Amino acid sequence: METQEAVAVSDVPDTVSKTFWASVMARGQQVALRQKDFGIWQSITWEAFGAVAREIGMGLVSLGLEPGECVSVLSNTNREWIYTDMGVLGAGGVSNGVYPTDAPAQVEYLCADSATVYLFVEDDEQLDKALEVRARLAQLRKIIVFDMDGLREFNDRQVMSLDALRAIGRKYDAAHPTEWERRVSLRKATDLAVLIYTSGTTGRPKGAMLSHANLVAAMRLYSEAFAQRADDERMCFLPLCHVAERVVGVYTAFLTGTRLNFVENPETVPENVREIAPTVFGAVPRIWEKFHSVVTIRLREASRLQQLAYRLAIGVGYKIAALREERKPVPARLTLAFALARVLVLNNIRKAIGVHRARLLITGAAPTSPDLIRWYMALGLEMVEVWGQTESGGISTTNPIGRAKPG
Repeated sequence: METQEAVAVSDVPDTVSKTFWASVMARGQQVALRQKDFGIWQSITWEAFGAVAREIGMGLVSLGLEPGECVSVLSNTNREWIYTDMGVLGAGGVSNGVYPTDAPAQVEYLCADSATVYLFVEDDEQLDKALEVRARLAQLRKIIVFDMDGLREFNDRQVMSLDALRAIGRKYDAAHPTEWERRVSLRKATDLAVLIYTSGTTGRPKGAMLSHANLVAAMRLYSEAFAQRADDERMCFLPLCHVAERVVGVYTAFLTGTRLNFVENPETVPENVREIAPTVFGAVPRIWEKFHSVVTIRLREASRLQQLAYRLAIGVGYKIAALREERKPVPARLTLAFALARVLVLNNIRKAIGVHRARLLITGAAPTSPDLIRWYMALGLEMVEVWGQTESGGISTTNPIGRAKPG
């Protein structure tokens, strides 16, 4: 496969929606994302991604969405989430995410606080929450449902399907062929783009107001710190309400062209990771801990010979990790021993997790145990811990172990 280079950082437009649309225009028939339908991974091109986002955006414009108005999404992480996100931003709106685990009272608060005028929900379960509180949301005009399974006989004037919205959008777009481009170019870098709500552990959740300039700067920083290409594979499974998956995962892909693979549901993450074998994999510490725990449990059930082989192999890996940590050269005999350890043992561990093709693992959003990082390094994997932004404007990381390095 021919390597595809990322968009040059100097060429990045000044808003998320302009950056997205530039990527759609430039990449066309390249694969943008994948998601499973009926047990089979389906590929969606950048052109198709852009077409769906445009239909959603124009559908909202047809319904009356004005620039700067807020639209919320109440759904698990899936392709429909980012279709809607890009449709909203492209139409000049402000995008807000609501966690699918939130109770109706929380949904009401977040929609009221953000002045949500349109609410997208994943399915009948999430729709029930919206219906329970809509009478108290005076600004809410429509509720749009991604998945209508179980709602075939449902009839409510305020509720419509995503397919129906897209059909309205196609008709409106045909009658107003220049409106989408006008809306995309309308918003400025300083305009509000996204609301990210805090967890609410110290009181009511507060909406962090991120401008297009904020988000584009983050996209640029992460693309500089962690070089990625259009032939890289990433997994999308963390909540898109959170800034990590939204910006580091999805938005940065608008610059790099990296393919995004959406897991079926939170429970299928390990299985889906093994199926895709991502080349760049970002996750929170609990995911890395879970993979380690699975390996530990399997080792307890293994034969004594297998346990001995693992201890010897990982021991070699730890020696190399220690030398790297101390910035010391790795002797040739140890390099040879590690190559043998990988072939006989460690590659099987990597395949069992699904990271055998990974050239970069990224951990962040919470502190990661140094011992856990050392374990992944001992497997021969490169793991980088993201700490945040440095004073010079770079990304502060730990790489390989215990040393801050600005990106």
